[in-house]
Amino acid sequence: MSIRTTIEAKLRAAFSPERLLVIDESAHHAGHQPDITGTGETHMRVRIVAAAFSGMPRLARHRAITALLQPELDAGLHALAIEPAAPGEETRW
Repeated sequence: MSIRTTIEAKLRAAFSPERLLVIDESAHHAGHQPDITGTGETHMRVRIVAAAFSGMPRLARHRAITALLQPELDAGLHALAIEPAAPGEETRW
């Protein structure tokens, strides 16, 4: 299973999102470091809208997602951009 697929499954199970998009942005970061070639799943962006985030401060939302995905970060996911929102909140996407 790919890292993107694993991330999607974990986020769906933990937050039951209304909208979820996990984007592999690895190719945009090729060469930023010697071991980052842009061919692996090293840079991901998470865009998620979930009722679980209602009333939760932005930092708490980020911490909840980061804690859930800590095994992927420990296994080599280099960067994780997180764009969380509660239903009804404006998003840029």
